[in-house]
Amino acid sequence: MTQNDGSTLIDFFENHDHRMIHKWMHYFEIYERHFHQFRGKDMTMLEFGVLHGGSLQMWKHYFGEGAKITGVDINPRCAELAEERIEIIVGDQEDRNSLRGIVANHPQFDIIIDDGGHTMTQQITTFQELWFHLKDGGVYLCEDTHTSYWPGFFGGGYRQPGTFIEYTKSLLDQLTAWHSPDPALQPNEFTRSCFAVHYYDSMVFFEKRAVPKPHARMKGTPSFPLEPAEQAVYDRG
Repeated sequence: MTQNDGSTLIDFFENHDHRMIHKWMHYFEIYERHFHQFRGKDMTMLEFGVLHGGSLQMWKHYFGEGAKITGVDINPRCAELAEERIEIIVGDQEDRNSLRGIVANHPQFDIIIDDGGHTMTQQITTFQELWFHLKDGGVYLCEDTHTSYWPGFFGGGYRQPGTFIEYTKSLLDQLTAWHSPDPALQPNEFTRSCFAVHYYDSMVFFEKRAVPKPHARMKGTPSFPLEPAEQAVYDRG
């Protein structure tokens, strides 16, 4: 298959015989839903977790000649997997200084994928440090989030405080903070920069886009006199 030949990710995976790729099979349809918009364009991707390097080759093929792919892994042997339009950085995604070094030496990315070590601290730290280094219009993906439900896996466990999934639930509150009268929940930079959060089995996607304060409008003539409770809702909007 030639690069960006219109084939799907699953086509590439099923015909791939180069560097090893390991993926849950339901991921491919979801990737297409969120990443198709970047195909055939000049774009940059950062992926944590290189392993054997196969997924980096998949992304390079899928996005086409204008794609520049950067992979990060703590294993120094992964440096051997660099090739044309694939850069490899040896670094620790749990180390904030290491992450800040990536930010300092690279322009903002169109896509960031966390497929690294999957521990709670790694996932949360990486999101906190990299979210604001994602371009407006970009997509951030944390995958294999089922580790949040694994008891004993670096803080995992169902509704265990400190898991990545529990952390994202607080971000959902922040997403709609515009409507909160509570002083403890007011709009912040995340509220103003996250357009949407999408949950799937083992994947969480964040769409980054400048978000102005929402407002409601009313058009047309009421069919019935407005009840006080209904009027109160409209007044708040």
